[in-house]
Amino acid sequence: MHLNPYGEYAVLMAASLANDWPSDRAGIEERTRDFGMTMVFPAGPGDHADTRRVIDDWLRVVDASAPEERAVLLNAEMAAAAAYPRLTDHDGEGWHLHYRGEEDSLPRVLRAVIMVGTSLHLVTRGMSRLGRCAAAPCTNVVADVTRNGRQRYCSVRCANRDAVRRHRARRV
Repeated sequence: MHLNPYGEYAVLMAASLANDWPSDRAGIEERTRDFGMTMVFPAGPGDHADTRRVIDDWLRVVDASAPEERAVLLNAEMAAAAAYPRLTDHDGEGWHLHYRGEEDSLPRVLRAVIMVGTSLHLVTRGMSRLGRCAAAPCTNVVADVTRNGRQRYCSVRCANRDAVRRHRARRV
């Protein structure tokens, strides 16, 4: 049952930013649009660097070795966002939840959305449904949104490369 879009889309957006970091603020904002965020953010002088820190903090959650460690990190990040959830009906979209203040900056909103979304993703799909690509040397983030919960690769290319590597290793 799909109750809240913050989970899957926020995690996929964070993975997209982590795996292919935009060169400027406009690229970050474009990526947020690609994942369904419609809010216009007033430009701040440190938005690009501050958003990079949000993604770096999120990567600590991705790389956490145990569910308990992930929970501690996510709780701290959500506390840092310090905005209470609120119902809103802006832009004629219909009523929905925002996990942010009314006039927050791009990095602050992304911290709240990504950390709450990651928490929702992990508690509804499983605490192990976030990690790094299994095809060394790739280090891309894998946000597993599959039905069976077995996604290990960031792309078909990495999955195929790893399958070929394993096949060749068996033939030797």
